[in-house]
Order: sequence, then structure tokens, then C-alpha cells
Amino acid sequence: MKKRSLLWLALGLFAATQATAQQTLRYGVESQYPPFESRNAQGELEGFDIELGNAICQAGNFACSWVESSFDALIPGLTAKKFDAINSAMNITEARMKSIAFTQPIYRIPSMLVGKADAGLQPNAAGLKGKNIGVLQGSIQETYAKQHWEPHGVTVTSYQDQNQVYNDMLAGRLDGTLVMSAAGQSGFLNKLQGKGYAFIGKAVEDDKILGSGIGFGLRKDDSQLKSELDAAIVKVQQDGTLQKLAAKYFPGIDVSVSKL
Repeated sequence: MKKRSLLWLALGLFAATQATAQQTLRYGVESQYPPFESRNAQGELEGFDIELGNAICQAGNFACSWVESSFDALIPGLTAKKFDAINSAMNITEARMKSIAFTQPIYRIPSMLVGKADAGLQPNAAGLKGKNIGVLQGSIQETYAKQHWEPHGVTVTSYQDQNQVYNDMLAGRLDGTLVMSAAGQSGFLNKLQGKGYAFIGKAVEDDKILGSGIGFGLRKDDSQLKSELDAAIVKVQQDGTLQKLAAKYFPGIDVSVSKL
């Protein structure tokens, strides 16, 4: 009888361990893109996507963990099963949906040109002809600039992280950068180094390239995880969590989206 009790105890512990493992969600993140994700002075991950990811884990009863990657390596890392979901301000686009799936859209941020306020630039091919514009490698801003601007005499230079773009812009090697507005505001314009720079013109538009909003990237065969994350996303949208985080990190920006 004692042996049977020990057996049932062992089986119970094994089942509990398995259940815990199934609740762990590994996020893939590019950690050099404030205010979405970055590391603070203590080396801890922080930012909108980090707080959002933790809130969605809580709503969906997951245990969060984080795996860092360069932005352009996030999709290969996901398909190689280095992590379970991309949580790194990745826009849902037709091109990306050819290789991965997405949750429903969670939020949306416009893309804008940043440059010297008095340089006379405009966010179009004619207004940037002969100029050099920096973009984040693997981003929709890179795709947009290469398709709409590069064929018309604009040099488009790609970088592995956005901070390198800002550094080269300050050094005079770039004339501007196309970036998500919230990232440009918090990561550059609000800082001392951003003095004399500004958003140039209105947000660029192309729904096919720029997408329907930002969601978590998933492997195409992870339909159960998609269902669970979609339900958790609805919770944080409906209980006000998303709006509170948006007000904290993106004051004045409407981040609302519609379902796919």
C-alpha cells in the first residue's frame, strides 16, 4: 500500500511539473528599441512591450521568460523554436504572414520621418532625393523606404539596432530615419541629443507594407497558443490595462486597432 501511495505521489508530482512547463511562455525580444523594450541601468528589461507581455502572461496564466535577439533574427529564431512568441513591436504584414502566424492585433503606432527641423526634408521620394535615410534592419520601415524611396534616388541604410541609426544621424552620416513615432519620440527626440531634430511631415501610409497593427508572432502550427493568447489579449484590452500602458509610454497617441 505504501508503494502504491508513493507511486501516485510521484505521478502527481510529474503531472504538476508537466502542467507548469506547459504554462511557460518564452518571448523573443529585441531589447534596444525604447520605449518598447530596452535594458535599464540595473540591466533589467523594461518598456511598453515588457509590461504588456507580463500583463498578457498574467491574464493567460503563463509564466513569462525572455530571449533576446536582433530584430532581423526574430522570425528565424521563432521558426527554430528558440522561443514561443515574438513580442517586439512587430507589425502584422502580408509579407511576414507568409512565414509565420500572428495573434490578433494588440496596438498600432504610426511610422514617421525624423530629421533636422530646418533641413527642408519631406517624407516622400522627391523630398528625400539625394539623402541618406537610416532604418532598422528587418523592419517594415526598411521595407517601406526601400520600396517607395530607394528607387527614386534616396539612399536607404539598414542597421541592426535603432540606437546605431541615431548615432550616425548625429555624426552627419545620415540625414534622417524612418521609425515608429513612439520610438523616435522616446528614444531620441525627448533626449538632449535630439535637440534641433523633429518629426518631419505626416505619418507615411501603405497598409500592405506597414500592416494592420502590432501583434505577437507565432509559428503557424501553434493554433492552441494563438487561441490562448488572443483570449488574454482581449482581457488586457477590455480591462483597461492596454490603455493605461499606452498613456504611460505613448501619451497623446491613439493605439487602438481592430481585429483581423
